[in-house]
Amino acid sequence: MSDQDLGVNSTKLLARAFSVLQNEEEYCQFLGDLFTQGELDILAQRLIVANMLDESDTYTRIAESTGASTATISRVKRFLTGGYGGYRLVLDRLREKGDL
Repeated sequence: MSDQDLGVNSTKLLARAFSVLQNEEEYCQFLGDLFTQGELDILAQRLIVANMLDESDTYTRIAESTGASTATISRVKRFLTGGYGGYRLVLDRLREKGDL
């Protein structure tokens, strides 16, 4: 595998790794091995920010509630409205399940 292919192939490998997990407990086990608690907190914060943006909360309220910087909030908003669709997909599915 060349250095050029590493980014694409490693992303696909990671996606495949998540796809073989069967339940929330397995996801938590894998996430705990893969990330530090600080990294998990940052990822979770971004999801919370995305949800708050989607519910039309202000940057000020989001920053106060989550501790996220305005740069992080702006980055999340950019991907929520024009990214790959991942935030939208997850938020919609969590709402369907009643988890948001």
